Amino acid sequence: MDFREHTVEDLAARVRRREVSARELAGAAVERIEALDGTYHAFLAVDGERALADAALVDEALASGADVGPLAGIPIGVKDLEDAAGFRTTHGSALSADDAPAAVDSLFVSRLKAAGCVVVGKTNTPELGCKGDTSNRLGPPTVNPWNPERSAGGSSGGSAVAVAAGMVPLATGSDGGGSIRIPAAICGLTGFKPSLGRVPVGGATPPNWADLSAKGPMTARARDAALVLDAVVGPDPSDLRSLPRPREPWRPQLDDPHPPLRVAWSPTLGYAPVDPAVAAVCRAAVERLATTGCDVVEEPSVFPVDPVDAWLALTSASHLRTVGDLQGTAEWELLDPSIQFAVETAQGLGAGAVVAAQDACHQLNHTLATLLHDVSFLLTPVVAARVPAPWHMGTIDGQPDPNWIRFTYPFNLTRSPAGTVCVGHTDDGVPVGLQVVGAQHADAAVLRVLAYLEEAVGVTGRAPVG
Repeated sequence: MDFREHTVEDLAARVRRREVSARELAGAAVERIEALDGTYHAFLAVDGERALADAALVDEALASGADVGPLAGIPIGVKDLEDAAGFRTTHGSALSADDAPAAVDSLFVSRLKAAGCVVVGKTNTPELGCKGDTSNRLGPPTVNPWNPERSAGGSSGGSAVAVAAGMVPLATGSDGGGSIRIPAAICGLTGFKPSLGRVPVGGATPPNWADLSAKGPMTARARDAALVLDAVVGPDPSDLRSLPRPREPWRPQLDDPHPPLRVAWSPTLGYAPVDPAVAAVCRAAVERLATTGCDVVEEPSVFPVDPVDAWLALTSASHLRTVGDLQGTAEWELLDPSIQFAVETAQGLGAGAVVAAQDACHQLNHTLATLLHDVSFLLTPVVAARVPAPWHMGTIDGQPDPNWIRFTYPFNLTRSPAGTVCVGHTDDGVPVGLQVVGAQHADAAVLRVLAYLEEAVGVTGRAPVG
C-alpha cells in the first residue's frame, strides 16, 4: 500500500468499517519503510513487531464494538524529539544514542494513541531540532524524495519524508523556527504550525524552546491536519501555555473553502533576499490567486529589520541551559557546530538581552496585528533560497546563504498560526511552498485558506519514489 493514494480520514474510516484492518496498515507501513528508507533515511528506529501487536489491539477493540477513535489504526512516525513509550528518544544527538527507552508517551503521542494511532517508529531530526537540515552524527542525513541530492529540510525532515514518500500517512512534527513549514514546503506537503499552546507540551520536563516551539501533525493535506488536530488540541494543566479547546471542530470547516477576501503578499517581508527561481514560483501562485476573486495587496515591508537577533537570543539561551555545562568536556566536541555557536553566543548575552528579545516578540506581533486589521492573511515564500545538499547552506543567486530560512522564524516570535502549500517546483525538481500567516489563534481560518489554495493554486503530484 502506498499511503499517498489515501487520506488519513479515508484510511481511518475504512478501518472503523473493518474493510481493512489496523494490522494490515501497520504491516504495509513496515514493508514500505523497509523498501524505501535505505535511500531516504527518514527513520532512526522502527519496531515492526510492536506496531503489529498494537494494531492487533485496535482490531480486537473494533471487533468487540468499542469506539477506537477518529484515527483508528493509522500508523505514525514520531519525531525523535518526542517520547514514545518503548522507543529511545535520541533528540538527534550522539549524546543520547544509548539512552534507555522512554517509559511513557509524551502528551501529544498519548493523545494520538487514544485517537487510535499506532506508532511504527521514530523519525530523524537534527540534534535538538537545531537547524533546517535533518543531518546529525547518528547516521546518514534524511534526503529529499523529490531529489535525493537535496536536503529534506528540518527539523521535522524525517517526518516530512516519511509522509511524502508514503511510508506512513501521518507523523508528528514541531516548529520552533520553521521546523514543520520548511520540510513540508520542500517535500511537497501542506504543512501547518498551530498557534503556540494548541497542542500542549505538558509533563514533568519543561519544553526546550518554551515560547517558540509549537507541536503539530505532518500530513499531506490540510484536511487531514485539521482532522488530527481535532483529536489532540486542548488544554493540559501541566502546560502553562496551553489554550482552551476550540468551541467547534476544525475539520468540518474545511469542506467548502472559499477564497479569502483580501490578503497581503510580501515577497521579502522587507529584509529577506530571495532566489529569483523561488520568487518567481511564489509570485506566479499569488497572481493565480488574484484571478479567483481575492484582492491581493503587495506589502513590500512587513518588518523593516530581520528579527533574527531576537530569535537567536531566545534559542541560544535555551541551548545554554540544556548543554552549556558540557563545554570543556569530550561530549562538547560531539555537539553540532550550530549548537556550539548558540551556546557561545548566549554566554555573551545578559539577562537584559533575553528580556529585550521577549519585548521584540510583542512589538513584532503588534506590527503584524496592525497589518491584519486591513487584510485577512499574509502570504510570503517559505524559504528564501534554492534547497542545498544535506549539511550545506541554501543558495541565493548561486551564493551560499547561512540564513536561507529567514521567512519562518518571525512567526514563531509572534506565535502566529502559519502554514505552507506547494505551488510549484524549481528546475531541480524540488517543491516550493507559499506561506500563509494568520491572526492570533485564527488556526481554523488558516487551515481553510490552505485547503482552498491546494485546490485553486496548488501543484499536486507525487515524489518520484518507488
